Amino acid sequence: MKVLSIQSAVAYGHVGNSAAVFPLQRIGVEVLPVYTVNFSNHTGYGAWRGPMIDPNDVREVLTGIEERGVFGEIDAVLSGYQGGEGIGDVIIDAVARVKAANPDAVYACDPVMGNAKSGCFVAPAIPILLREKVVPVADIITPNQFELGFLTGTEPDTLESTLASVDLATAMGPRTVLVTSVERPDREEGTIEMLVADPTGAWIVQTPRLPMKANGSGDVTAALFTAHYVTTGDAKTALERTASSVFDLLAATLESGERELQLVEAQEFYANPRMQFTARQVR
Repeated sequence: MKVLSIQSAVAYGHVGNSAAVFPLQRIGVEVLPVYTVNFSNHTGYGAWRGPMIDPNDVREVLTGIEERGVFGEIDAVLSGYQGGEGIGDVIIDAVARVKAANPDAVYACDPVMGNAKSGCFVAPAIPILLREKVVPVADIITPNQFELGFLTGTEPDTLESTLASVDLATAMGPRTVLVTSVERPDREEGTIEMLVADPTGAWIVQTPRLPMKANGSGDVTAALFTAHYVTTGDAKTALERTASSVFDLLAATLESGERELQLVEAQEFYANPRMQFTARQVR
C-alpha cells in the first residue's frame, strides 16, 4: 500500500507528517510525505520557528512525484493541518490527478480546525475552505466531535445527534466518517469514544479517558484508520485496530511523563495491536 501524505512537519515532537509517517511505515505502508510547513515544533508551545511552505512549492513537489510515474500506484491521499489558504486548492488538484491515474485511490481528509476545549486554532479562512471545497471531494473524513459540528452547522453531543451530524457530513460528499473525541453525557464516567460510519453501518468504540492532552494523537489516528480501512475494507475492524494502537500510544506517553508523543517507543502497538476494545454497532 502507498499513501501520499500532504501535511505539516516539525523537527521536534510529533504532529502532522511527523506523527503519521512512522506508524504507517511500521505497519508496512509506503509513505510519500509532502510538507506544508516545516516548523521547529508544533504551535501548541506558543512559539516556533521555520517556514510555511508556499503552495506553489508544494505543488512543485507533487508534480515531481507525478513525473516519476508514481501517482498510479497511490492507494490513498491523506491530508491534515492546512497552514495557509492556498494549500487546499493544491491538495484538491493532487487528489484529482492521483484519481485520474488510479480511479481506485481514495482521499482521506482530517479537517483540522480545533477542539471543544481550545476552540478553533487555525486561520479564520481555513474552516470555511475545508467545509466548502475540501471535504466535498473527500472519500473519508476524520473530524473530532467539535469539527464535525462546525462542518455540519450542528451541535452533536448525544449518540443520536452525532449520527445525524454524520449523515449531514456524508451528504456533503464523503462516504466514510470517523468521529474522534466523542463525548456523550450518558457515556460511562471516565471514558471517551470514537465512532465510524460508512454505507455498511455505524460502530462506536469506548476506551478509558486518560488525563492528558497529546498533540498529534489525531494525526496518528487519521493515518492508522485510513490504512486499516483501505486495507481491510472493514470499518469496524479498522476502528478497533486504531483505538487499540492509539490508546496504548497515549498510555505509554502518559507513563513516560513527557509532553510529546512517545511515537517510537510505542511502535509495537502499531505493528501488533492488542485489540483490547470491541466496537458496538449502533446502526
